[in-house]
Amino acid sequence: MNGTANHTAYGRNTGTGMENLTLAVAKGRVLKETLPLLERAGIQVLEDPFTSRKLILPTSLVHLSLVVVRSTDVPTYVRFGAADLGVVGKDILVEYDGAGLYELLDLGIARCRMAVAEPAMKPHSVHRRLRIATKYTNTTRNFFARRGLQAEVIKLYGSMELAPLAGLADQIVDLVDTGGTLRANGLVEVETIAHVSSRLVANQASMKLKDQSIMEISERLADCLKV
Repeated sequence: MNGTANHTAYGRNTGTGMENLTLAVAKGRVLKETLPLLERAGIQVLEDPFTSRKLILPTSLVHLSLVVVRSTDVPTYVRFGAADLGVVGKDILVEYDGAGLYELLDLGIARCRMAVAEPAMKPHSVHRRLRIATKYTNTTRNFFARRGLQAEVIKLYGSMELAPLAGLADQIVDLVDTGGTLRANGLVEVETIAHVSSRLVANQASMKLKDQSIMEISERLADCLKV
């Protein structure tokens, strides 16, 4: 689906020769690691996004504003033009097919891996089919289908490690960083599905209508990654 830029909401010109842009950033770890990257690119957020009550935050670039949203909402904001740019994990882009978005840069931040895990002391399964608990239902179905395995995928939104312990699932698919939480709950990784990092994405319509402004931001960030 093609994105449509929301020019009415944000305007198109700042008086600086650059068109207004809105950058949507995923909450949590992605936001924490994006802010220093923006600063290295000469872009400072003028209000603390962790304490401010404002929903749209100004930056030191008069034509760039920041919005902080749930990670799963970043592709939606960008695809429908409520934001011109977004920073979100590759896991979210794969899960939602990245429809209507251009992936501009691998920012190399918030690195982790999407993995399959199960109890270290694997109990005998009484299920006819393997049960997998995850919030990445599309990715999980596709992964097991490619291996010719039938799996019942159960969607959960949190506390994924509890599912095997409670007998809800045989395995889980989740993001893993150090693996400490898995080990603390008697789980072990059995396979890596993908390595994940955060990406800079853009709305398709904005890429055509605001290409100069978007490429300025993209090039600033790309230059930082070379250092």
